Amino acid sequence: MKIAVVGSGSIGLFFGAALAARGGNIHFLMRSGYEAALSSGIRIHSAEHPITLPHPQVAREPHDIGPCDGVIVALKATANPSLPVLVAPLLGGKTWVLTLQNGLGNDEFLASHFGAGRILGGLCFICLTRRNPVEVDHVGHGTLSIGEFGRPPQDRTRRIVADFSAAGVETRLAEDLTLERWRKLLWNIPFNGLCTAENCTVDRVLADPELFRTCRALMDEVRAIAAAEGHDIPPSYADHHIERTRAMGAYQPSTLVDFRAGNELEIDPIWGEPLRRAVAAGVPAPHLAELARRLSR
Repeated sequence: MKIAVVGSGSIGLFFGAALAARGGNIHFLMRSGYEAALSSGIRIHSAEHPITLPHPQVAREPHDIGPCDGVIVALKATANPSLPVLVAPLLGGKTWVLTLQNGLGNDEFLASHFGAGRILGGLCFICLTRRNPVEVDHVGHGTLSIGEFGRPPQDRTRRIVADFSAAGVETRLAEDLTLERWRKLLWNIPFNGLCTAENCTVDRVLADPELFRTCRALMDEVRAIAAAEGHDIPPSYADHHIERTRAMGAYQPSTLVDFRAGNELEIDPIWGEPLRRAVAAGVPAPHLAELARRLSR
C-alpha cells in the first residue's frame, strides 16, 4: 500500500516512520527538512519505539509522489488553506485521507474539498517533541484511535487500524469519530490552553490549586457541550486524563511548543469552534470563553 504523509512535524514523522520501518511504502511530503532527510535520514528517539530510516522516500512536491492508496494529513490546522493544492495530486479513485489534526472542523474541511467518503480521522494520544526537522523525541505513551467521518467503521478502517497496530502503535477502532474528538478536547482544551496561557508545563497545572480548579471547570464545560451535541463523556474519563497527565512530568503540550517558538497557534479548531458550539447549544462556558480570549490576544 502506497501512503503519502503530508506534513513533517513530530506527528507525521513518528507515524510515517513507524509504518515505513515495518516495510510500508511510505512517502514523506516535506519542505522544511527535505535536504536533511535526504542526507541524514529520519530518526525517532524513544525508549519504547526507536526508529532510524537512513533512506526515507521524501519529496518536495506532491506531483513527485503521485496518486496513493492513502494520504495521512499531519499538518497543523493553521495550514489547511494549502491542503487542496497539496492533497489533490496524491488522490486516485479510491484514495482515503486520514487527518491526524487537532480539534473540530478539520474533517468537514477535507470532506468539502475531497468528498466525505474519502475522509477518516485519527486521534493521537502521544508525547512527542521535535529536536530538529528530521529527529523526534518520543517521550512516552502512544495510542491512536481511527474512525470514519460521518459513518460507522468500514472494512478499510479495520485494515488501516491493523496496519498501524502491526507497526507497533497501539491503535483502536473508533465507532464514533466525533465522540472521540470531544474526548481528546477534554484534555487539549484545558492542558494545551492553560499551559500556553500561563507559559508553563502540565505539572504546574496539576500542582497549582487555582490552575487545577480551572482545569476541572474546563473539563466540566467540555463534557456539557459534548452532551448537548449528543456525545456523553462520563466524569471518570476526565479522571483518566488527569491521572495519565501526572505521569508526563514537565511535559510541554504542542500549543505551548508553538507559542514558545513564535509559531501560529491552532486557536480556532481547539478553542474557537467548541466555544461556537457551546453558544449555539445554549451551554454556559465562561471558563472556555475566557481561555479563548486570553489565547487570542
